[in-house]
Amino acid sequence: MKRWGIGIALSVILVYLSLRGVDMETVVSGLREVEVGYVIGAVLIMIIMQVVRALRWGALLRPLAVVGFPALFSVTSVGFLAIVALPARLGELARPYLITKKSPVPMSAALGTIVMERLLDSLTVFSIFLCVFALTPLPPWLVRASVFFILLTAGVLAVVLFALRRRGAGPGSLSRLTDLLPRPFYERFRGIIGGFLDGFRVMRNRRPLVEAGLLSVVFWLIDALAIYLMLRAFGLALPPVAPFVILIILIIGIAIPAGPGFVGNWHFFCILALSLYDVPKAQALSFAVLYHFLSIATVVVLGLIYLPFNPFSWGDLKRAADPGAGENRP
Repeated sequence: MKRWGIGIALSVILVYLSLRGVDMETVVSGLREVEVGYVIGAVLIMIIMQVVRALRWGALLRPLAVVGFPALFSVTSVGFLAIVALPARLGELARPYLITKKSPVPMSAALGTIVMERLLDSLTVFSIFLCVFALTPLPPWLVRASVFFILLTAGVLAVVLFALRRRGAGPGSLSRLTDLLPRPFYERFRGIIGGFLDGFRVMRNRRPLVEAGLLSVVFWLIDALAIYLMLRAFGLALPPVAPFVILIILIIGIAIPAGPGFVGNWHFFCILALSLYDVPKAQALSFAVLYHFLSIATVVVLGLIYLPFNPFSWGDLKRAADPGAGENRP
């Protein structure tokens, strides 16, 4: 509950900062003047993004089990509904939990594929950052934040590679690795570390790994296209690199574990990104409000459509996350 409270408090602060000094009549006027054709195009791309997410996750799961696209899309839709509905990104547990009900993949391995997915996202976005950095000057704080996130990604990747190497060295190597854990954690985590590392099995399977990597590139490129269409909807003729700058700043912003639905951090960081192009704060807030609403509404509608076929409760997620509770199987 403490984590929930901190996340909601942070959202309230960021909402206040986003609204401070803004003429709300100007914001409403900006929303009334959007070009609907561009908005429809952006929404269609957001739906396609969900399809690409499901296909990429299927590639990551393939070394463990072949999961049909209908099940992948269904679970992905409900999983991202949980992410936006629960604060502090606690909904990240929903997809791993639900896929155990549709396949023989255990919870720990499914959770490993989610971490692998996040690593691919970070590497792809960092590659985009390098291209943007070569094309346009970026504020020092954005460079520092990007470097921090890539160092964090590199650290996680190094730990995973080390663990995989130790595991491949022989049956006793993984046990020796878990022996490094403090005793209270040893008994609880030893049984699931091997399963978790199974989630990274795709790293030893070239074809699904390449497929997942290419789908990551496609996902973030069409995400930038959605931002471009939203900018056009508001009549903002910014440089071609602007959607990518907005994308990078927004990713950094929503990585902060704030309240449900990224309320506050999404708006604040959209405004911050558009301020680099001298977009007035009221117009930037109009953009942030509509872009956020459409992105979340797309996820919510798709999630609600498939929720009856993928029911779960917060108690289910807590039990699934408990290493001492055993693996969830279909």
